[in-house]
Amino acid sequence: MTNLSNQDSGSFSEHHDALDWLDPAVLRPRFEGKSIFVGITGGIAVYKVCTIVSRLAQAGARVSVGMTPSAREFVTPTTFQALSGNPVYTDSWEHIESNDPQHIALADRCDGAIVAPCTMNTLANLVHGRADDVVSLILAAIDRQRTPVLLALAMNEAMWNQPSTQRNVRQAAKDGFVLVGPDDGWQACRHCGTGRMSEPEACIEALADALRR
Repeated sequence: MTNLSNQDSGSFSEHHDALDWLDPAVLRPRFEGKSIFVGITGGIAVYKVCTIVSRLAQAGARVSVGMTPSAREFVTPTTFQALSGNPVYTDSWEHIESNDPQHIALADRCDGAIVAPCTMNTLANLVHGRADDVVSLILAAIDRQRTPVLLALAMNEAMWNQPSTQRNVRQAAKDGFVLVGPDDGWQACRHCGTGRMSEPEACIEALADALRR
């Protein structure tokens, strides 16, 4: 099945210019002083997000991380607290920075957000307006008319090819989400195909591009 995320108007098309998108010196002019929310959901590609969070923090961005319960099965919040230099949101009722259980203050100050990896389940939740974990709750409070929200799609090929997933991809683009990937290649299920999360540099480049709009 065709990779819709590279065709829809809401998608990010890779153009791979000469810049090193993992070099903090390249990133600093684009991200210094920016407030970025990184929502992490439960997929094996979560290991790639360590690089994204680290590079954004090195570039001078204020990085806030939220993790679903499934994401914490892969990497601990302590890892992302160390990489971002900020507390990690893991529960909808935690009052990390204010007495605001809906985390409106965090959503209001965001210049941009990225969900990485964005699993089949999280994609479905966002498209259907569910806010039953801290990541989807924070995203629900973000005004996408002024703040770009990127989805770095990641799932195995069978999940990607499900008709429901393809419908959700199309609807997510119509709803204003910016879709990044997925890529083709080797997957943790020991198959090759479409569904790999895009590499950290592609995700960071897509975020920088969205912030310029």
